[in-house]
Amino acid sequence: MKTALITGITGQDGAYLAEHLIGLGYRVHGLIRGQNNPKAEAVQRLIPKLELVEGDLLDQSSLIAAVESTQPDEVYNLGAISFVPVSWRQPVLTSEITGLGVTRLLEAIRLVNRDIRFYQASSSEMFGKVREVPQSETTPFHPRSPYGVAKAYGHYTTVNYRESYEMFACSGILFNHESPRRGLEFVTRKVTNAVARIKLGKQENVLMGDLSPKRDWGFAGDYVRAMHLMLQQDEPDDYVIGTGETHAVEELCAVAFAHVGLDWQDFVGTDPRFLRPAEVNLLIADSSKAREKLEWQPSVDFAGLVRMMVDSDLAQESAKCE
Repeated sequence: MKTALITGITGQDGAYLAEHLIGLGYRVHGLIRGQNNPKAEAVQRLIPKLELVEGDLLDQSSLIAAVESTQPDEVYNLGAISFVPVSWRQPVLTSEITGLGVTRLLEAIRLVNRDIRFYQASSSEMFGKVREVPQSETTPFHPRSPYGVAKAYGHYTTVNYRESYEMFACSGILFNHESPRRGLEFVTRKVTNAVARIKLGKQENVLMGDLSPKRDWGFAGDYVRAMHLMLQQDEPDDYVIGTGETHAVEELCAVAFAHVGLDWQDFVGTDPRFLRPAEVNLLIADSSKAREKLEWQPSVDFAGLVRMMVDSDLAQESAKCE
């Protein structure tokens, strides 16, 4: 039985990855910050076989202790301040957790056992003001947010530990991936939850920022399979993961509202409060390397993903009425 340690276990990706690995026969430990973390009970209830271990990406000694106590074969670093707008309000904390947290975790692995295989959750936000379309593993980075800058730091730190210490360290450059478990602050879930509430008469409209940016959106459950596959290869490497399709925020709104028989233009407004200081206008993945070497491909398309999320939010909001 292999053992895995996952940071960011209370997030969308952490939960899907834990379920996937447990399904493959792994023993899975999730790093949790603080003994009284309010999210601990929820994730334990969702994944009963998950074992929680205390640790903090801000604290080097706690990471060393977590790696020593769990003795993992694989470590997946999904922990980060992942909501991009927050990174402008808390740039230093974002840098400490999303950036330096990677160094602390890699250093813990180096000190405890260099044979542990490591996965770093890199991000398409590193491409930012894109230099080429679509974006591949060789596309230069030009991040446009403190979050993107911190992710670029973590990405290059992973490369550096791989090259300096011959550690099996990989980065998955994941494009936007969503699910019914996405936080309500993210644009996809903000839209699908609003659709459900408007359909049920609980809400009149929804205010958005810029509707023109285009993203490559996929299903998080598909993307965690790619994470695992990266650590099963003979040699460590970095991989872009995405669908290869791009859709505007406006199209997201149109598909979501249409699913419940509504016209999005009747309910969606814009508000300058939701505009980013520097926007990323177009992200689209060239994941041909992952499709060839990992034999990975997504199973859920854009429209299917949006409908899945709307249906989930309808069920949740309806249950609140009962």
